[in-house]
Amino acid sequence: MLIDTYGRVATDLRVSLTDRCNLRCTYCMPEEGLQWLAKPELLTDDEIVRMVRIAVTDLGVKDVRFTGGEPLLRPGIVGIVERCAALEPRPKMSLTTNGIGLQRTAAALRDAGLDRVNVSLDTLRPDVFQALTRRKRHHDVIGGLEAARTAGLAPVKVNTVLMRGVNDDEAPELLQWAVDNDYELRFIEQMPLDAQHGWQRSDMVTAEEILDSLRTRFDLTPEPDEARGHAPAERWLVDGGPVRVGVIASVTRPFCRACDRTRLTADGQVRNCLFAREESDLRAPLRSGASDAEIAELWKVAMWGKKAGSGLDDPTFLQPERPMSAIGG
Repeated sequence: MLIDTYGRVATDLRVSLTDRCNLRCTYCMPEEGLQWLAKPELLTDDEIVRMVRIAVTDLGVKDVRFTGGEPLLRPGIVGIVERCAALEPRPKMSLTTNGIGLQRTAAALRDAGLDRVNVSLDTLRPDVFQALTRRKRHHDVIGGLEAARTAGLAPVKVNTVLMRGVNDDEAPELLQWAVDNDYELRFIEQMPLDAQHGWQRSDMVTAEEILDSLRTRFDLTPEPDEARGHAPAERWLVDGGPVRVGVIASVTRPFCRACDRTRLTADGQVRNCLFAREESDLRAPLRSGASDAEIAELWKVAMWGKKAGSGLDDPTFLQPERPMSAIGG
């Protein structure tokens, strides 16, 4: 069991498969990209599957989310999913992606055992998409979403970050589109995880602003607290339901008290918090012949030291040195 000193138990594993990405979102990385990890630094497919197996069979993990960077850039992703689906007990498996590669992989991922996907899409306007991502790939993301829905990777969730003065006027339009297309929309407050370290709290569109914008067109009824469980998103019924919309207010309404996540980077580091400035190396012992039991014990130690909260409300808060593309979302 992965437990910390505050009694929280981590049952949700986020596995970054690569730090590479084929977009250059302004809130994530500079236009020229980043210095990617060298291939020898990345965990191999076998090492990733072994780490997931240890987490599931020895440490009580029940949910596995594959992330990046952009995880669909990992050549062996279908095989990784298939091998993890064969574990006993079988974990629930999902994928967070920018959607560009889903048209060619959605059916294969479903057949391999993937349960569902989260797709990042911040705008319905191709020109705004190009400005935000510095790429003309809006049509590919829309096609990827449709492929995921057709393949049955449901519920298909859409993650949206609103940027002040860029797409912050689109919230009602995005929700109507999601309702019409049977997607579950979740707005995410912009977080201080950009490579440029240019995040400013004053520039962030807050959860309250998002909800105020949605209420200009929709009636929103909050779900009861018990329905949320450990989920990061607060959810509201749209016009009485059954459609729901979520808001992940990591900055203004942190949910650290209920956090059940542990994170493994593409180069084999355990992160006990998305905003942690420290990591615990499991790659070195993995490659030095450590047994499953020894790796599990090191993982337990890494999680035991998890802090009470992210520290975002502390005036002394410092961003992680590595950006989201390197640590996994």
